[in-house]
Amino acid sequence: MTGQEPNVRIGDVSGSTFAIGSHAHAESHQHGTGAPADQELLEAVRELRADLARVRATEQTAALGEALADTEAELTRTGQATPTRRERLRELLADSQSLLTVLASAGTVAGLLGL
Repeated sequence: MTGQEPNVRIGDVSGSTFAIGSHAHAESHQHGTGAPADQELLEAVRELRADLARVRATEQTAALGEALADTEAELTRTGQATPTRRERLRELLADSQSLLTVLASAGTVAGLLGL
């Protein structure tokens, strides 16, 4: 060695597990919240977004489409949807009861959110 200590830089590690050192050991335990599997929710959100493109646009469908896009982005980026995001989708789906009866995908998302 040249007398200088090696530099270690670690970027964003949120949601990550790591260990440093010759005898380091890292474990990660995530405990579910009783919410549906986020991968299943992501697939249902994508399906509903695709179905929304096939119906006549209204203020309600536009708001729902925007919330679904935000939810999809969050699920893709972080692997989970926050409780606040889930609650927003619940509210929009509850306000769109006629949509729930027409689109099976809306019913799927509503069911996964416990509506």
